[in-house]
Amino acid sequence: MNNLHTYTALSLLADCGSTKVDWCLTQDGNPVLRVQTAGINPVYQSEEEMECCIQNELLPALGGQVPQSLHFYGAGCATPALTEKVSDVLQRCICPEGRVEVCSDMVGAARSLLGRQAGIACILGTGSNSCLWDGERMLQNVSPLGFILGDEGSGAYLGKRLVGDLLKGQTPSYLRDAFLARYELTPGDIIDRVYRLPFPNRFLASLSPFIAEHRDEPCMRRIVLESFRAFLTRNVCLYPHYEEYPVCFTGSIAWHYRDWLGEAMSEAKLRLGVVKASPMEGLVEYHGKYDQLLI
Repeated sequence: MNNLHTYTALSLLADCGSTKVDWCLTQDGNPVLRVQTAGINPVYQSEEEMECCIQNELLPALGGQVPQSLHFYGAGCATPALTEKVSDVLQRCICPEGRVEVCSDMVGAARSLLGRQAGIACILGTGSNSCLWDGERMLQNVSPLGFILGDEGSGAYLGKRLVGDLLKGQTPSYLRDAFLARYELTPGDIIDRVYRLPFPNRFLASLSPFIAEHRDEPCMRRIVLESFRAFLTRNVCLYPHYEEYPVCFTGSIAWHYRDWLGEAMSEAKLRLGVVKASPMEGLVEYHGKYDQLLI
């Protein structure tokens, strides 16, 4: 790990969400360095802001090493314009003479969870998303619509439900008091963070661990189960022949609440596939097997 200068054929993988980016430098398919930086999202950030994050947080950790290829899977990388925006920054800052592939985080999740197998891949992290995967590409993607209109089952959605229930008296008063003390917030602070300050989705997602800290409370279980049911009904069950496919999940919310996720899946009579905390290990394996086919 300390002798990166001895490697010559380096590839950099990135699993990028709105909250954080997990970077993994590999050589011959084997990970040699893991780095985590702040999240990058071209929907909300300018090229200058994305470049600043890379220059300040990633490049010092790479220690001057320049990968020959870069595979970036990012939240917000769903249109040609946004993909090109990210690609330009990556090419300029990290991989000036190598090959850069920019795909949506949904493609990354599908490659990680399903590889070349057909199925339904889902992300439950800060945001949520899903797709029907044929083993090589997305056949269909139900639009997640973001944390205001959609993102059911995500950390931001859970945070939104949690705050709404606490402040509208749908939970015991001692939980409301514990929540405001735990995060040193007032109701006015919450309104400011959600409606007036940047990245309200990150803020709301940052509140969701309160649910895990009080998971024995029936109202917390209700919030999570109703959120998962909404995700399945409004996303997974819209794919054709959804009942025939394994439904796989990645992301911190899916992982930390996998027991309640399994319960919601069973209620919906869906076939639960693998559940992973992060896509990275699966992406390392995928690119170790199939990189030559992606050129």
